Amino acid sequence: MRLTLPFYFSCRLLLPVLAFGWLLSSCGQSENESEDLVESRDTVKASVLNVAGELFSVPSPIQTALLIQKSGLPYNKNMLNESNKVNTYSTEFQRTLNLGVYGADLAYVSLYNQTQDALGYLAAVKQLTDKLGISNAFDESTMNRFKNNITNKDSMMVLVGIAYRGSDAYLKNNQRSDVSSLILAGGWIESMYFSTNSYKTKASKELKFRIAEQKQALNSLVRILNMNTNEDVKAFTESLKTLQTVFDGIEFKYTFVEPEHDTIKKVTYINSQTEVIVNEDQLNQIVNQVEQIRNKITSNTKS
Repeated sequence: MRLTLPFYFSCRLLLPVLAFGWLLSSCGQSENESEDLVESRDTVKASVLNVAGELFSVPSPIQTALLIQKSGLPYNKNMLNESNKVNTYSTEFQRTLNLGVYGADLAYVSLYNQTQDALGYLAAVKQLTDKLGISNAFDESTMNRFKNNITNKDSMMVLVGIAYRGSDAYLKNNQRSDVSSLILAGGWIESMYFSTNSYKTKASKELKFRIAEQKQALNSLVRILNMNTNEDVKAFTESLKTLQTVFDGIEFKYTFVEPEHDTIKKVTYINSQTEVIVNEDQLNQIVNQVEQIRNKITSNTKS
């Protein structure tokens, strides 16, 4: 199956979302620096992250949640890892991965403006950071701002970004890249679970592309985790390598098309397209394997 994705957003519409911490490369300038906008008719570009010296791109959980919401799917609490399970995670490995999972869940419930659920996930995130000894990554003023803005969807998305940027900087400054990479892995798996679960519920070209385009992110994630010699991490990485073999069969074809410039509106339209060659068997395998990996993370079973 060949899929060409004409999926696009305006950077101006994404500005509140960009504060999530993973800035889109096409929106690198603020509105104070330039009034020009760049609108892409290809997929929304993910940000470039640096973990343990490894550069790679990954869409933020809020981007995935936006795509699910755009698909017309209603809020689905059953997709989430229950916040009251936080006390069942007893090892650093479990807590670190599930901190990433709960971060993605917090982004999802915030986008759907689920105030009560957001409070539960905020509490779970705080509890895990305390137990991991990285509570300084989420200072008291930020946590208070969360609580004071819990009913404001836009503010919550901005605050999630502040918290993630703060935690990322703290972990890097304190040589905790092993923790940072596992948090990232947990958030990536949960976002993939959102995408695959939503695709099963309501298939769409956009969701199919979002799933397929994770090939490169997964490859980089495996390279990062291969640096960790912890036995639990090694077993988890092997499960990702199994998933990687399915993604290996997915092909991409990029076609450059000259951009269009609207001088009146000050908007540049990027017309280049990425064609994805993926079949239903590959998608079904990805759906099943992502679910297995995610369930092992959230239920404490060995990878």
